[in-house]
Amino acid sequence: MDYQFYINGTIKLGVGFGIVSLLARWVTGNTILSSPETLIKYGLTGGIGYSLMGAIALILFGFLAKRIRERFHDHETIGDVLRQRLTPAGYWYMISILLLTSLDSLFVQAMGAGILLHMLFPVPIFAGMSIFLLFCFFIGGIGGMQRLHQLAGVNVTLIFAAVIVIPVYFYIQEGVYPVYEGIKLYHPYLLYIKNTDAFWFIFTAILIGFGQVIIDRATWQRVFIIQKEKVRMTFTLAGLIWATIPLALSSLLMIIIFGRSYNTIYSLLFELVDKIQSTILIILFILFCFSAISSAISAELHATTTLIVKNMLELVRTLTNKEKWNYTYILSGMICVLLLAIVSILTPNPLELLFFFGNIYVSMIVPMVYVILGKKTLPSIIPFASLIGATAGYASLPVVENLMAIWISFAISGLICFIYFIYKSFLYRSI
Repeated sequence: MDYQFYINGTIKLGVGFGIVSLLARWVTGNTILSSPETLIKYGLTGGIGYSLMGAIALILFGFLAKRIRERFHDHETIGDVLRQRLTPAGYWYMISILLLTSLDSLFVQAMGAGILLHMLFPVPIFAGMSIFLLFCFFIGGIGGMQRLHQLAGVNVTLIFAAVIVIPVYFYIQEGVYPVYEGIKLYHPYLLYIKNTDAFWFIFTAILIGFGQVIIDRATWQRVFIIQKEKVRMTFTLAGLIWATIPLALSSLLMIIIFGRSYNTIYSLLFELVDKIQSTILIILFILFCFSAISSAISAELHATTTLIVKNMLELVRTLTNKEKWNYTYILSGMICVLLLAIVSILTPNPLELLFFFGNIYVSMIVPMVYVILGKKTLPSIIPFASLIGATAGYASLPVVENLMAIWISFAISGLICFIYFIYKSFLYRSI
């Protein structure tokens, strides 16, 4: 079987299935775990802001996606585009950053899976994660894009069935007014809308979200298999639909805590299972969690393996079709084993991890826009601007807050690219 089948599958996606494929990629374990933390920390404003993060990121990238299809229609991955647009030094730097962020994304998803499996099932994390990652290995590591497409519809159906049916069930059972009064009595801070920290969080989260999307390997692969004339509409609608999911999760959590306190943020998800009295809804919630995380990990595993084989190993030496498949099996298996080992040892906070790597994500925005919209081969200063920006952001952490450090990373990276643009424009006019 040709390796092209593993990368792209066999069909071009229209609007409907393109939306399904994007949602299956972006409704993740981080969405499930970060929604309660955002709600508790920043109130309803933060919950709304978190939903805007993904929605605006996908919508904005949709405008760039159309340009990508028009200019790079013969390519298949983000690595193919970078190879055409950058010098060798800039290319290998960007590929290294993509590999780092790929492993970070996989780790966040695997960690979310570990937390949820431990809360929902009385089994050791190692045993539960072994079975879970084995499933993801067969879907994303071996099955490829075709297998991801086959399961995307089922995953999205389960996700929306859960976020629609369960809240409706609770609000019919409890009523809207008692929930509002209970929140007002026990957790009035959730209803405070003049929280300046929440607005600061929203703008920063949107910036990070766009940075994540613009360098996401799996999203770029979907850009090249969605019908060209429908790319922008697909991303716009996917963003609008995605925004409803964090809001639905926030409404679920408000139902859980409206009449009492809570122990820990993550225990709220476990208490949701306790509060659901219907066996069918309990099964639906468990399937929702499993579908969201497994589809995200499988998509990222597929994209990361493709990046290594097609855009790294194949540049070192020419690979036969059989060698590509063999390397794919070996690499995806190694990544799953690595994830299993790390998750068994480390359990950091998902939201804090997102903002820690946020310096890297936001520093990549302007260089990537330059890559997409520029016309000539770009010098190394453009990709390395992200390194300078991210380094400056991390260096400023001892004296500024994490959110401000993220904006510093973005500003310095963008300033370097802007100075280069002015210099080239001045040089062109001089000639």
